[in-house]
Amino acid sequence: MSGSVSSAGEMSTAQLIQQVALLRWLNSQTEEDRGILAAVTGVQVGRELLNRLTGQDKVDAYKRDCILCISQFLRANPRASQAQINAEVEKNVLLFAARVRALEVAPVL
Repeated sequence: MSGSVSSAGEMSTAQLIQQVALLRWLNSQTEEDRGILAAVTGVQVGRELLNRLTGQDKVDAYKRDCILCISQFLRANPRASQAQINAEVEKNVLLFAARVRALEVAPVL
């Protein structure tokens, strides 16, 4: 999930804002604070639904993975020829493209 807690145990900015709104409402129980909490939660839910519908979070992860694989190859093979580098880049870009295409046929939720 894109709004999940990081591996360091930290909340995302969206989660922090939602928790502040929740804490504020719990302390006051006013209609104004309830409205703020509902709005913040609605935005967060909407953002998550959009990410799931578009698959953008997965595309971003695939892109990072593609770049990481290429950089690891370059680090491990500092004397690689231009042809070897081109082949590695092409292989990883094709894998990235295949993964993105697979999202088009994957179930939405």
